[in-house]
Amino acid sequence: MIAVDWGGSSLRVYRLDAGGAVVDRRRGEEGALACAGRYGKVLAAMIAGWDDPLVVLAGMVGARGGWIEVPYVRCPADADALAAGMLRLDASREAPGFGYRQFWCVPGIADRTSTTGDVMRGEETQIAGLLDALGGGTHTVCLPGTHSKWVQVRDGTITSLATAMTGELYALLRTHSILARGMAEGEPPLDEPAFDAGLACSDGGGSLLHDLFAVRTASLFGRFPAQVLPSFLSGMLIGHEVQFALAGLSTPVHLVGGDGLVGRYAHALRRRGVAVHRHPEELAAAGMFRLARARGLA
Repeated sequence: MIAVDWGGSSLRVYRLDAGGAVVDRRRGEEGALACAGRYGKVLAAMIAGWDDPLVVLAGMVGARGGWIEVPYVRCPADADALAAGMLRLDASREAPGFGYRQFWCVPGIADRTSTTGDVMRGEETQIAGLLDALGGGTHTVCLPGTHSKWVQVRDGTITSLATAMTGELYALLRTHSILARGMAEGEPPLDEPAFDAGLACSDGGGSLLHDLFAVRTASLFGRFPAQVLPSFLSGMLIGHEVQFALAGLSTPVHLVGGDGLVGRYAHALRRRGVAVHRHPEELAAAGMFRLARARGLA
């Protein structure tokens, strides 16, 4: 089968063998948010040369305004509930050669246990791929990204989730605020001392809105050069996110994602004495294979 992890800003496709192992992978930059009306054309180009008859999609491609809107499954939800919520997509008119394939899209998850509620799309497949490694008991899973997700899993069931818009806020402040005026252009490598200084801003439990202006004064007073100010800002935002998310938690945190961003979160957590287990972002493919099996498709 082919597993398609189609987020808002990126596209990852995986070719799996009969046992669910990844045998090939491709990555594109055409996220679901930029593909309105072109989903079939974009996907056909990405999987050209792959003739597998089953295609399972997850992420923002299944959101409102996406290729197909797949209703959220409510918490608590396990792999069987997610599999039952999958919808079939008729893509035969979208691109040549799609007629013989089956397309299925995974639902997101909605948590309505809080006053405001919360949702996620795409990350649920990574958690489905992680369930065997987690085993029984209660676990905390963090999936860093544009919108970081903190998910509670108990005995194979997703029981709650919380979103932090840390990545998006970083991008906005980095490019469209007064803080950006003192920063170097581009995205320089991580500067650990500046990142740690940003983390330290959250130690006292103060206001993020106040702490953010420290990026401005750090530039004005020459505390940090322009090329390391992005690291200072990153540490500050991640520090505040972690400080809030850890309230009341005592379990190790399972981090899922790419090495760069996961490394920053791992450092922030270990600095607070929290044990960390790291897992690759390819878990999305394993999760989609698990859901396809549960649905009787693979």
